[in-house]
Amino acid sequence: MSAIAPGMILLAYLCGSISSAILVCRIAGLPDPRESGSGNPGATNVLRIGGKGAAVAVLIFDVLKGMLPVWGAYALGVTPFWLGLIAIAACVGHIWPVFFGFKGGKGVATAFGAIAPIGWDLTGVMAGTWLLTILLSGYSSLGAIVSALIAPFYVWWFKPQFTFPVSMLSCLILLRHHDNIQRLWRRQENKIWTKLKRKKKDPE
Repeated sequence: MSAIAPGMILLAYLCGSISSAILVCRIAGLPDPRESGSGNPGATNVLRIGGKGAAVAVLIFDVLKGMLPVWGAYALGVTPFWLGLIAIAACVGHIWPVFFGFKGGKGVATAFGAIAPIGWDLTGVMAGTWLLTILLSGYSSLGAIVSALIAPFYVWWFKPQFTFPVSMLSCLILLRHHDNIQRLWRRQENKIWTKLKRKKKDPE
C-alpha cells in the first residue's frame, strides 16, 4: 500500500492548505485574522477577534484536516514511515498554504489531529498536557511548546514506531513558534486571558 503514499502526501498537503481561520472569519463577517489580533490565522487568534463560536469551528476543522488524511492512510495499510510524512504534509499545508499565499498558522491543532489516529490514550495525554500548561501559565503558546517538546517521549512510550515522524512534527511546531519562544524568554508574551479581557473592554 506504500505505492499510494505519495498521492496521500499531496492530498494531505492540499487539505492542510485550506485555512479554516480565514474562511470562518469571511463567512462570519469578522476581520481577516492575518491582519487583526496577533496576525496568526489560527484558533487562538480567532478566539480573540471573533469569540468562542468561531474559534471552536476553526479548531475542529484544523484538527480534522490533520486527522482525516492520516486516518485514511492508516486504514489503507500505509506503513508508519509514510504515515509520518503524511502527517507532516498536512501540517506543512497549514503553515504554508498554497491557496493563501503560503502564509498560514502555526500548525498546532493540525499536528494534534495528525497524531490522534496513533491512539486515544496518547491523544488524551497530549490534550491534557496542552490544557494543563495553559491553565497553569495562561500562555497559549507555552501550551503548544511544552506539548511539542514532550510529544516524542509520549509517542515513544505508547507507540515507539511513530517516534521519528512525531519528532519531526515537534521540530516543525517549535520552529514555527520561535518568535513566541523569544517573547516568553523576554517576558513580553501576552497571556490569552489578558487579551480576552482587553477585547471585552473595547468599545463596540
